[in-house]
Amino acid sequence: MQDETGTAVPAPTELKADCAQCFGLCCVALPFSASADFAIDKAAGSPCRNLRTDNRCGIHTELRQRGFNGCTVYDCFGAGQKVSQVTFQGADWRSGSGERARLMFDVFPVVRQLHELLRYLTEALELSAARPIHPELRRECDRTEALTRRAPEELAVLDVSSVRQDVNVLLLRASELARAGLGRGRKKERRGADLMGARLKGADLRGANLRGAFLIAADLTGADLRSADLIGADLRDTDLTDADLTGALFLTQPQVNAAKGSPGTRLPASVTRPGHWTP
Repeated sequence: MQDETGTAVPAPTELKADCAQCFGLCCVALPFSASADFAIDKAAGSPCRNLRTDNRCGIHTELRQRGFNGCTVYDCFGAGQKVSQVTFQGADWRSGSGERARLMFDVFPVVRQLHELLRYLTEALELSAARPIHPELRRECDRTEALTRRAPEELAVLDVSSVRQDVNVLLLRASELARAGLGRGRKKERRGADLMGARLKGADLRGANLRGAFLIAADLTGADLRSADLIGADLRDTDLTDADLTGALFLTQPQVNAAKGSPGTRLPASVTRPGHWTP
């Protein structure tokens, strides 16, 4: 996929998980502990007991009922198939040495973070208001994409935090341009705010800066979140019943999956309505 200048930009499908092309990396590489999100303990590098030999989940259609809510809100943004088919050229972690498998497990979360950044950069390039910085966004998108294609040994030691800082500067500028004239005032500058359980029913949060805000179990029923910046906001159990998130910036599928909603919840085209939301 190329933009209007001919610059390569990752196609949306390349930034979405394709489990059929992945070796079940999220089910092996990542650790989790028995909690409200996971029914069991699992160490990093150890296959989940529900992972089948064909790399598919044996209880995929029953994850929530079986106590694996955490799996339903996870998205690798296409990193799984990139690591499986590009970085390791189709060689399964089950084959080869244990050292090679461990390298794959180390590389996967790194590429996952890079793909998440690509997801945000791609969205920023679609914002007409951010056109003044599109050239910079394209360059950063190209640079980040090139990083995902480095050798496994290089990826394993990559300083992702440094890359994230550089990208974040541009994403913040894109957000400010997109929200210009909206959400003015101190009440709408809620970056990193602790809003756990907050009663925000019907709140006017148009253009609000909610980057990294903790909105766990907050009541946003009927709230107006149009063009609000939600990058990194924690929406676990957030009630979005009848809320309007039209044009919400940097909202991802995992965030939506972690929240509660209804048929009246309005979402941006970049995400889909979760099947577990109230019918």
